[in-house]
Amino acid sequence: MKKKFLALALALTLALSLAACGGKDAPAQDGAPNTPEVNTPEAGTPEGGDANPADPGGSPSESQKDVDLAAFYATLLSENEWPELMSLTEDETSAELLDAYYPGLSALSTKQLGVYIAAISAAVGEIALVETESEEDAAKAAEIFQARIDYQVGDDTNPGGAWYPETIEGWKNNSRIVSHGNYVMLAVGDNADAAVEAFEALFA
Repeated sequence: MKKKFLALALALTLALSLAACGGKDAPAQDGAPNTPEVNTPEAGTPEGGDANPADPGGSPSESQKDVDLAAFYATLLSENEWPELMSLTEDETSAELLDAYYPGLSALSTKQLGVYIAAISAAVGEIALVETESEEDAAKAAEIFQARIDYQVGDDTNPGGAWYPETIEGWKNNSRIVSHGNYVMLAVGDNADAAVEAFEALFA
């Protein structure tokens, strides 16, 4: 009887000790100590935010910025004096004029396009703004803008399209082309430099 009691007591003791040991963490498989996993933001990533895959610095690149060119044009007119300008892109009735003044521009894949020319041919003033689908088309737009300047100024064998000597000089000295990513602007007139400064500020 004593042997059975002793055996039962030993069995109970063994069972209790095994149950107590079962609450401990099992050792790591690779022998490394268990350390809590901490999520820390990567370099250049704002706390709690995701990095921009196109820009490891976390800030949008210039081609990703969303610039409203129509609103920018309205700002240019309000901040500086320009001759009276008429739109070649407001409706389809001006499509032929656009193709005549800017051959190839309408064939580009564009997201935004605004071309505004002086209502009076003797006035020096023109603004063309475009956002293209690709940087390749942006480069083509810049070439088309330059071709417009070259045509207006003319050369020794061909008179300038601007016709009047003062107007030709205005196109020659006050024409500016500037681009950022897929955005390109041509500004012609006394306030062309101010327009370039305002355009640059959009991407600062």
